Amino acid sequence: MGRKAGSLHINPKKFGSLSKPCMKETINFLNCLALNHNNDEKCVRQKELLSACTDAQTSKSRKPWGSINYHLQRLNRGRK
Repeated sequence: MGRKAGSLHINPKKFGSLSKPCMKETINFLNCLALNHNNDEKCVRQKELLSACTDAQTSKSRKPWGSINYHLQRLNRGRK
């Protein structure tokens, strides 16, 4: 699998990684797990904060009009 030579493509991982919304909560939860030998019963507060953060992010996770690469491919098809 690969892309055709000469086609337009933007790497969404490199372009969209400017903001990491729940990184602080994730690090806090993982540190708590490490300190308590993977016993998540002692990390309930951190787990709730991480769940709340991820739930808040799911509503704005994907734009309804599709990815930028899809639109670049459409424009490239029309150009030929």
